[in-house]
Amino acid sequence: MTSIIERGRATAAVPTPPPAPTTGRTKGPRPAHRSSNGQKAVMAISGAVLVLFLIGHMLGNLKIFLGAESFNAYAEWLRTVGEPALPGRTLLTLTEIALVAAVLLHMTSAVALARRAAKARPVKYAARRKPQARGYVARTMRYGGVIILLFVIWHLLDLTFGVVNPEGATATPYDRVVEGFAPARWPVTLFYVIALIMVGLHLRHGLWSAFQTLGLARGRTRHILSVSAAAGSAVLILGFLAVPLAVLIGVLK
Repeated sequence: MTSIIERGRATAAVPTPPPAPTTGRTKGPRPAHRSSNGQKAVMAISGAVLVLFLIGHMLGNLKIFLGAESFNAYAEWLRTVGEPALPGRTLLTLTEIALVAAVLLHMTSAVALARRAAKARPVKYAARRKPQARGYVARTMRYGGVIILLFVIWHLLDLTFGVVNPEGATATPYDRVVEGFAPARWPVTLFYVIALIMVGLHLRHGLWSAFQTLGLARGRTRHILSVSAAAGSAVLILGFLAVPLAVLIGVLK
């Protein structure tokens, strides 16, 4: 009986270790917009804004086939819409700001998701090779994005501001388009075609990724949605290519 009591006293006398020091900083939950799902949502919304712009821009470009007067009137309407309630070019400037913001959000979200995916799998498996199709898509999206960026800069300088256009900034929009894609400037038209093909590949990839993220690409609908993504992007790009090719072969003069 005495030994039991002594052992209990000895156990009680053993000092407990002090708690580990804390730095005073605790990691809280990641903000929603910085999580993977949040980044995907930002990328999807910004991508949808850009797709809607591309559709509207393509339809506006096709007005050139109605004649110079109709196309120039459309271009003037873009600059004066909202007047006299708003100063000239207000809505157009706001639209341009929104597009720039959508592009920046789309790019930063794509980079953030790519870095997060790389960190999640830091060790490359030596015995497993990347599928060729996946590597091709990654390279196309990466280098295609650079081509598209350069194309947008040139497009603005050429047809919007007229800085590098043979007709200059004082010419009408119709004349700038016709001279911008004249047969003598075939390298510009070729660059335009290549850039638009890159846009089409980006669009097809984005639509297909959106279908997969939403869980729609399953079973029988998988093939249908894949064809729909390819067909939708092809129609949009062909609509854009119709104008420069029509100028190149002499349909638009």
